[in-house]
Amino acid sequence: MADLGKLERVELRDIWQTEAQDFTPWLAQEENLKVLASVLELELELEAQERNVGPFRADILCKNVDDGSWVLIENQIERTDHTHLGQLLTYASGLQAVTIVWVAARFTDEHRASLDWLNEITDDTFRFFGLEVELWKIGNSPAAPKFNVVSKPNDWSRSVSTAVKRIATEGMTKTKAAQLEYWISFRNFMIKENSRIKLQKPFPQHYANFTIGRAGFLLGALLNSRQQTIGVELYLGGEKAKAYFWLLSEQKEEIEEDLGFGLEWMELPERKASRLLVKWNDKDPANQDAWPMYHRWMKEKLEKFDSVFRLRIKDLNADEWQQDVM
Repeated sequence: MADLGKLERVELRDIWQTEAQDFTPWLAQEENLKVLASVLELELELEAQERNVGPFRADILCKNVDDGSWVLIENQIERTDHTHLGQLLTYASGLQAVTIVWVAARFTDEHRASLDWLNEITDDTFRFFGLEVELWKIGNSPAAPKFNVVSKPNDWSRSVSTAVKRIATEGMTKTKAAQLEYWISFRNFMIKENSRIKLQKPFPQHYANFTIGRAGFLLGALLNSRQQTIGVELYLGGEKAKAYFWLLSEQKEEIEEDLGFGLEWMELPERKASRLLVKWNDKDPANQDAWPMYHRWMKEKLEKFDSVFRLRIKDLNADEWQQDVM
């Protein structure tokens, strides 16, 4: 019979004496923030610790890599209290689009109910999460953290109700309806194939975006009915997009060799953004019989883009390009 260890709970204060000097710096470390992010089903990029937001100082401020919106994390290694709830409301009022994450040792019933209520009455630009943190060990092993979600947005019901309202008020053209159907079909295909690409909610539009680990960068899958093409791209946005574009272009031969195919390197001088694109021509997005073939092509290209670009863009430093220009 197998000899199994026994889980033992560890008091938080045995590991973290204070929130500001011990727990917050620990949580802000990349590997620990990833643990929290996986529980939230988000990709987070650290922006700052102890950043002023209105009259208070937020413990940790991150960017949601999906859409560039703020994610604010407030920590307590004790039971939740009214003071921190008030701070969270102040943060929400000071930021236009924000995800609020309240981490505590234990949530009272009234504070859990408060987060549930806030998720019910606010729109998609505000999301509130409540997480209890625990520490466990087996024998003499190091203590390991565990985050338990006690409150989260009801995204499924909210997205459905929002979509119904949008369709009812704005209507949907035949083209938009076909685009939505395609992306729903593609999403189901990627789930069935266990693709590592993180999927977003399908929308009635000619593109679908996918995260690649850094704010300002997105993978995109494209449908172009007018030009009869489908495509996959790396989108570079933000004020430093041109610097990043030229830094990547210095690796053009190596990148295309790793991909196994060539790209259209689109600097787009008249725009802030730049794009790296591969297209499949003479393909009609409206041809549903060909969708399985399109799905497989998009999956292959998206996964190639992800494997070739993810680490490269993480290491990009726009200042290096500026120095080279000088």
